[in-house]
Amino acid sequence: MSSQGFELPLRLLLAFRVLIDELHAELARQGHPDIRPMHGFVMQAIGPAGTTAVELGRTLGVSKQAAGKTIDTLERIGYVERSIDPHDTRRKIARLTPHGMDALNRSARIFDTLRARWAEELGEERLHALESDLRRMTPDNLWRLDIPGWFGTL
Repeated sequence: MSSQGFELPLRLLLAFRVLIDELHAELARQGHPDIRPMHGFVMQAIGPAGTTAVELGRTLGVSKQAAGKTIDTLERIGYVERSIDPHDTRRKIARLTPHGMDALNRSARIFDTLRARWAEELGEERLHALESDLRRMTPDNLWRLDIPGWFGTL
């Protein structure tokens, strides 16, 4: 069966959407009902060491204001806390709270479960081949977090 060129990116995006929707449904069941798909990119960019709104904006490819608003949202729902940078009191550092770290840890386990389900459905060899082919066709940097800025949505 022949496919038109536009179908490949749409199928890849749809596969991403299916996985992310299933992840967030399970995260909600496990005590994280307020977290949204874009929050995962943001929390990965904040990382265990924390970051400033300026640095976060740069990493995500969005403005400092957009990054700050997202930090505000994550702070309001308990995933991030702000503190003064001990090396420069003019800077505020956003850090993940234990609740934020819990969401990231649960996400990793849920993704493992989702992958196992895909392997069961497609077969481990076919899934491994798909992953290998995607690795061959995409850049090595798995953690490219500038997608929010690329989509223009943050």
